[in-house]
Amino acid sequence: MNRKLCVGLLLGLAIGFGCRWLGIPVPAPPMLVGASLVVAMTSGYLLADKYIATHPAHHRHDCGGPSGDTRETRT
Repeated sequence: MNRKLCVGLLLGLAIGFGCRWLGIPVPAPPMLVGASLVVAMTSGYLLADKYIATHPAHHRHDCGGPSGDTRETRT
């Protein structure tokens, strides 16, 4: 298993255990619908990130860059 995944799971379990032990509200949605929403948002973010990383910009030539000048205005 990935090291970050293991650390994340252990940290989540520790926070959940600590919240239950101390009787404080858990900082997460208590119902399955709320948890599904969090999973869906995270999945969408990761999928969009992968898509953007693998598909180059088609209109890069229209971008002005730091100066704001496009290719047509540069001489």
